[in-house]
Amino acid sequence: MADEIKKNSKINVHLVGDKEIQELNKKHLKKDYPTDVLSFNIDEQIPDGEYYIGDIIVNIDQAKRQCEEYGNKDFRKEIAELVEHGVLHLLGIHHKEDH
Repeated sequence: MADEIKKNSKINVHLVGDKEIQELNKKHLKKDYPTDVLSFNIDEQIPDGEYYIGDIIVNIDQAKRQCEEYGNKDFRKEIAELVEHGVLHLLGIHHKEDH
């Protein structure tokens, strides 16, 4: 996405389990294992006038497993942080190793 964030934009968040996210990870990234979060940029104007930034897929099974490891006593906070991580990717902010 460009440096500009358009008004009337939307991002969809999907909460799934290990099986669904592993299938998506394999299909789109050629990685045959479950992960915690995936982001898919769509970046298009849709007919109703909104701008569709993309989708965030969060694995709630993985969030439950890793929440304490990352300092979250409540897995809902872990899910919130994974959604935040996905939004950052959709807005063009990536890991150093991604560049």
